[in-house]
Amino acid sequence: MSVPLPVDDEAYVVDFKPHASMDTVHHMLLFGCNEPSSTENYWDCDEGTCKDKSNILYAWARNAPPTRLPKGVGFRVGGETGGRFFVLQVHYGDISAFRDKHKDCSGVTLHLTHQKQPLIAGMYLMMSVNTVIPPGEKVVDADIACHYKRFPMHLFAYRVHTHRLGKVVSGYRVRNGQWTLIGRQSPQLPQAFYPVERPVDISYDDILAARCVFSGEGRTTETHIGGTANDEMCNFYIMYYMEAKHAVSYMTCTQNANPEMFRNIPQEANIPIPVKSDMLKMTHGHHEETKDTDKSSLLQQAKKEEEEILGQDFHIEEAVEWPGLDLKLGQVSGLALDPEHNLVIFHRGDHVWDENSFDSKFVYQQRGLGPIEQNTILVLNPSNAKLLHSMGKSLFYLPHGLSIDKNGNYWVTDVALHQVFKLGADDKEPLLILGVALQPGSDRNHFCQPTDVAVDPITGSIYVSDGYCNSRIIQFSPNGLYVMQWGEETSSGRARPGQFHIPHSLALIPDFNQLCVADRENGRIQCFRLETGEFLREIKHKSFGRELFAVSYVPGGLLFAVNGMPYPGETEPVQGFVMNFSTGEIISTFIPLRKSFEMPHDVVASEDKTVYVGDVLARAVWKFVSTEKMEHRSVKKAGIEVQEIKESEAIVEARLKSKPESTDPVKKQEKQHSVQQASTGVPFVLITTLLIIPVVVLLAILVFIRWRKTTVYGADGEHKLDSSSGRILGRLRGKGGGGLNLGNFFASHKGYSRKGFDRLSTEGSDQEKDEDDGTDSEEECSAPPPAPSSS
Repeated sequence: MSVPLPVDDEAYVVDFKPHASMDTVHHMLLFGCNEPSSTENYWDCDEGTCKDKSNILYAWARNAPPTRLPKGVGFRVGGETGGRFFVLQVHYGDISAFRDKHKDCSGVTLHLTHQKQPLIAGMYLMMSVNTVIPPGEKVVDADIACHYKRFPMHLFAYRVHTHRLGKVVSGYRVRNGQWTLIGRQSPQLPQAFYPVERPVDISYDDILAARCVFSGEGRTTETHIGGTANDEMCNFYIMYYMEAKHAVSYMTCTQNANPEMFRNIPQEANIPIPVKSDMLKMTHGHHEETKDTDKSSLLQQAKKEEEEILGQDFHIEEAVEWPGLDLKLGQVSGLALDPEHNLVIFHRGDHVWDENSFDSKFVYQQRGLGPIEQNTILVLNPSNAKLLHSMGKSLFYLPHGLSIDKNGNYWVTDVALHQVFKLGADDKEPLLILGVALQPGSDRNHFCQPTDVAVDPITGSIYVSDGYCNSRIIQFSPNGLYVMQWGEETSSGRARPGQFHIPHSLALIPDFNQLCVADRENGRIQCFRLETGEFLREIKHKSFGRELFAVSYVPGGLLFAVNGMPYPGETEPVQGFVMNFSTGEIISTFIPLRKSFEMPHDVVASEDKTVYVGDVLARAVWKFVSTEKMEHRSVKKAGIEVQEIKESEAIVEARLKSKPESTDPVKKQEKQHSVQQASTGVPFVLITTLLIIPVVVLLAILVFIRWRKTTVYGADGEHKLDSSSGRILGRLRGKGGGGLNLGNFFASHKGYSRKGFDRLSTEGSDQEKDEDDGTDSEEECSAPPPAPSSS
């Protein structure tokens, strides 16, 4: 479908908000051009996208991170050089729902502004045009390379695209013989734009290079580059920004300027990225009948994916009515949620960990105190904090980490005992014990102050972070047999991948087959591959400060963490963090309203984004809940909604809506702009106040004089005072009573028109024709059409 640009002069797209029905839509593509392929409200994808050259502006896909434009960056549209139409293409992954008269209202909202952006976004397309894939050939490379001959550009996102035969697509900058990765991805995964992990700039005479790896296995004839599903494509899209005065909105590269150069391409470019078979079917529209027994799991997965895409822009704040903060606890060391979503607390009762607890060889020195006599494991109702169950009396000396497996078993560590315990929810005796009581060590049978445990819900493998005096992660089999370990002590200088300085907390991410570790004293999160312990990535931000205590993952793509108190002279506050797991970017931060964080020691979050933080010094547990900032959740029609942002509109929105602060750079910019605009009203208020003061004084004098006269001459003067003062006050009220008439403001605001789908097509791809027959839905969205004017 297409929507005309709502303005004639030049404008800038500064933000995209997707609205997708996750159980139906697989991905969406947004293009800009001057002449759409059709003038109808909707058309089938095989009619093409645009009659003239089209620029891809945005792509959304399930399981992929949302595209965010950096602050000060916008796509230029309208005017003399920008496109005048937006064209949206929707690709469906599951059309079975339409047979049940399903109605789809998916689309995207664009935020436009007239404010000139200092940096202009653009698209660089690298595309092979002459690749031939012989039938049965196992490996076929398609290489593209061009010399860059323009002003510098900065890359911030990439997208790959092939058809069924593509295995991996990689893009690089080559400068002085050095290959720097821009992005590498399987084209069989959701084909959205993925963020460039490390900033890459392109300067004059750099080389941009890309390779697509294909396999011709299963084909009986040659496969050429073409537009149908039985042809192939090799595309590597790069989203960049440039200074406005030098900006070029669209560039292409279709040649291989230096074939010999590809002898030195990094080996990773030749290694296919494995993709699950169910994802492969979804990517290429192989729709299979789903049994009723599988529907609930599919819907559950769809819900998770929706949270990942739509739940990224939100804020959490303390649930101040929650009474759990008033519980009388010892040092709170661990938190977890059981299968019934109850909150489980692991605390130290009347024991404390201080400078007298251990000697120089990490042997516990306070055995004479005996084990903790209070119940150290408390199960609370998450709503009202009422105690449901308690256990753990006379078992532990210095509790530390807590996790709960899918069967409801408690896994805990004790740093004094140097042991790991598995406890049944109703068992008084441990089901499994790892380590030797009160004996620190670094071999396969000993721990040294182990900190946390994670249990793989699929394989049952046990992972232990060990610990304060060892720097390793150890994997055990489900019955406690040693399997392997990885990690080493941090060397002098900058900590390298796989090195730890107190691996303090674990978060197992089954969605991505990863284990993430809060590397406490290195102030970072490290993530590793579950099966091998291979280092995959590091998440580190300046706002973490020097210490990062705990990390927790929520299915759907969110990572939560808490840091430590700043060192003297440092400014980073102690706080909680919400991060996009895929990109590592910080979405939001949070602090409590009641009391203050002193040493937040553990964090746990549920799928509904309820977060609990336990503090070892404050001896308290806080509950935080999400305040969704998703705007336009009630999109009435499938398709594109364009919102024009003007200065006056920004001020109105700031006055009408009290919204929590967003980390979105565009929103921050708008918020700052609104504050600056609103602040221009201060001199007017000051002048008005100064003028009113003498009038009020004069009225007071008149009242006093009239009162004196009334006592002498009678009541006549009082009536005259009423009438005269009424006129004065009436004039004052007339000046002060005027306000912003929102009805008139919006009524005078013209230029919006929205078109929606009357019928939804189910096939198509990147401006290509798919020979597989598609299915159309004649159903119209049940929501009423929007009003013609903007709201």
